[in-house]
Amino acid sequence: MTRHIPALKKNPHWNNINLHFLSDTSTILNMMHATTILAVRHKGQVVVGGDGQVSLGSTIMKHSASKVRRMYHDNVVGGFAGSTADAFALFARFEEKLEKFQGNLPRSAVELAKDWRTDRMLRRLEAMLIVVDKEHSLLLSGTGDVIEPDDGVLAIGSGGMFAAAAAKALVQHSDLSARQIVEEAMKITETICIYTNSNVTIEEL
Repeated sequence: MTRHIPALKKNPHWNNINLHFLSDTSTILNMMHATTILAVRHKGQVVVGGDGQVSLGSTIMKHSASKVRRMYHDNVVGGFAGSTADAFALFARFEEKLEKFQGNLPRSAVELAKDWRTDRMLRRLEAMLIVVDKEHSLLLSGTGDVIEPDDGVLAIGSGGMFAAAAAKALVQHSDLSARQIVEEAMKITETICIYTNSNVTIEEL
């Protein structure tokens, strides 16, 4: 179960989202190869991990890309799946929102999602973001979604579903810390998803 941030419902373009959902989702999923980003909130810790593989079609172009970074005085961690240039453009815009709203993560995320969905240039950007702080874990997409999980686990990318399933099981049936869960879930994902490797970058708050 997941829940949408209520403020997003005020978006005047909300009624149009379903009309474009299938085409937008198809576009996003088609470029989601070459990464797994996983966020786990557990036992008072929040950890984000991402693998380093970059693929172009069936060819591995890079093994050690960094897709997880700290923002806003190291108080926020974000990870991305999709076009690197587009993700950096979105991160730059998101950092502007964080500064404007004094580090309020939900408000910044909602405002970015509004811009991303409605701005003619931004809505061409192809990426998905996970952003976390001490209190919130959020997923942002170009369809205008801002989603916060009920169980503290979020994942995106071609291996995202594998990583999320592994992490959820480990949260419920192990005594591992959040960091250990991310490490083990990413190891499992790397054995299943051909677009995910073992060069994992991890940040925690």
